[in-house]
Amino acid sequence: MAFARLSAIITLALGAAQFANAAITKSVRCASGHVTANAACCALFPVVDLLQSSLFDGAECGEEAHSALRLSFHDAIGFSIHGGKGGGADGSILVFNATELTFHANGGIDDITAGQFPVFQQSGLTPGDFVHLAAAVGTANCPGAPRLQFMFGRPPPKAPAPDLTVPEPTDSVTAIIERFADAGFSPAEFIALLSSHTIAAADVVDVTIPGTPFDSTVGTFDTQVFLEVLLKGNSFPGNGSQPGEVLSPLRGEMRLQSDFELSQDPRTACLWQAMVNDQTRMQTQFKAAMAKLQVLGQDVRKMVDCSDVVPVPATFKGPIKFPATFSQKDVQQACPELRFPTLQTVAGPAPTIPPVPGS
Repeated sequence: MAFARLSAIITLALGAAQFANAAITKSVRCASGHVTANAACCALFPVVDLLQSSLFDGAECGEEAHSALRLSFHDAIGFSIHGGKGGGADGSILVFNATELTFHANGGIDDITAGQFPVFQQSGLTPGDFVHLAAAVGTANCPGAPRLQFMFGRPPPKAPAPDLTVPEPTDSVTAIIERFADAGFSPAEFIALLSSHTIAAADVVDVTIPGTPFDSTVGTFDTQVFLEVLLKGNSFPGNGSQPGEVLSPLRGEMRLQSDFELSQDPRTACLWQAMVNDQTRMQTQFKAAMAKLQVLGQDVRKMVDCSDVVPVPATFKGPIKFPATFSQKDVQQACPELRFPTLQTVAGPAPTIPPVPGS
């Protein structure tokens, strides 16, 4: 009954807001006490509270937050500017999971959808709004992240996305560039999207070590991943070399083959290197690329900007540093025209990076 009431409130609020091209009113105070630019957004504040309490362990930057961001990407990238590759950011991956979870690139997504589905059923939102609000809220729990935009009003998905729309770590740089271009993204934009790897981990590249992070500061949304992908590798974190990974510089850390090749390819190397220790660049470009990703396939003229329901992330207290025992001499710099930033090195012995809790 509570779900039915919440769903009805959200539907009525959104319908009223969409009338007259979703005209924005002056700031309003919701019954909950929150202030928002549009009355339609008031219905979302209880959903944000529900996400934080029931999915994100009380607003933590943990496995569920990382996974929510991953699910958002895997859902939205099922799209082509030429048509025929899915409805984009429509939540199809949540409700058509029996189909989409069979795709190789969606390995490990089953845990995410299983965790989100019962919360989605309580939310009263459409699948697309739920998936992409969860991503924005979960990302906001990570210090250093930008406050992502959230557009409200996605219709229900009509069909599952087709296979072979999600780039994989075994793909060549050319294949990755072409797939993103087909979805409407430039190399600069998709390198910005890969900032998400700073809070991400691998579950199925090597199934013996689920939750293996991609950098040494997985609980912080910083540029550490762009630095550590450039460091000389010396070992694999698990059961030897697996498809999709290359030698990692740190014990317990995984380096994706695709990340490393993007950091070295002349078409993308300077874009990658420019992110190192430039928190503002990363935040700005990631926020812009995510704003584009999360409305792929949607008619934004029929949506309401409810970005002010997204929590404000804590700031990052940088700068980043070389991991212990590493320095400039260990950088595999593929963009000599950019001066590499001067960084300090963490004191102490070489670290072993622990897996992400809950993986």
